[in-house]
Amino acid sequence: MKETSLKSWQRNKQIWAFIFIAPTLLLILILNVWPIVQTLYYSFNTIKGLGEPVWNGIANYTTAFHDKELGRALINTMIFTVVTVPVGTFLSLLTAVLLNSKIKAKSFFRVVYFIPVISAPVAVSMVWKWLYNSEYGLINYLLSLIGINGPDWLGDPKFALTSIMIVGIWSLVGYNMVILLGGLQDIPKTFYEAAEMDGAGPVKQFFTITIPLLSPTLFFVVITTFIGALQVFDYILMMISRYSPSIKSTESIVYLFYQYTFANNNKGYGATIAIILLVIILVITLIQMKLQKKWVHYK
Repeated sequence: MKETSLKSWQRNKQIWAFIFIAPTLLLILILNVWPIVQTLYYSFNTIKGLGEPVWNGIANYTTAFHDKELGRALINTMIFTVVTVPVGTFLSLLTAVLLNSKIKAKSFFRVVYFIPVISAPVAVSMVWKWLYNSEYGLINYLLSLIGINGPDWLGDPKFALTSIMIVGIWSLVGYNMVILLGGLQDIPKTFYEAAEMDGAGPVKQFFTITIPLLSPTLFFVVITTFIGALQVFDYILMMISRYSPSIKSTESIVYLFYQYTFANNNKGYGATIAIILLVIILVITLIQMKLQKKWVHYK
């Protein structure tokens, strides 16, 4: 009798647990899972404007395979990712280490570095667009003071992608810095005291204590920054005109998805681009999950 009552209690406990998580689970299914399924279905259809989906099999994927513009957007996205992720992570780590040390006005500097995170991408883009302006921008003005004729940062295809990458790095340092700072403060000070007694200097302490113990946090920063960089869109849309000669050298996969889906009203091909990006992100994430076993040290 007692065993039956125990099983009944456990069953009721599981039912109530499911009831409590049901609203969250339902929202996840509606807002996350269903859009993915719908996008996958749309990628096998031709959808013009507000028209009904017309099944075309793998025609969209065949077109994407031969689409030079998509290939160029993929290259631009990869260049942006390969540059911004390591540089941004390094600067975030450097800033976090400095702000974790004994310096004056640490709280002030932490707020200053975090401001770009809470600023709207539109506002950030407008400020940097003014700074990059070839005629009256601050950057070219400062260069002119030392006799350098600054280029058209956003209009010249040679400099446009680099200009966007600088903004991307600047905007992510503050967020990653806060995460890494939390990881640094979680490291017991006794490790550094013991290493100092053994004669280890700051550099050796950094590579033998800080990096290994911070590696789980560092891995989280790297993987989330990778995913974010592959989805770069805001700054390109706001800072580069679609009629600019530099748009082809800066457009990303997400920007191309936006153009096909909303500007050209070709939702079927836009969905195909979105699925391709999803697959790329999944593959890179899986590779990182495999490689993390070689350098991430969990406590």
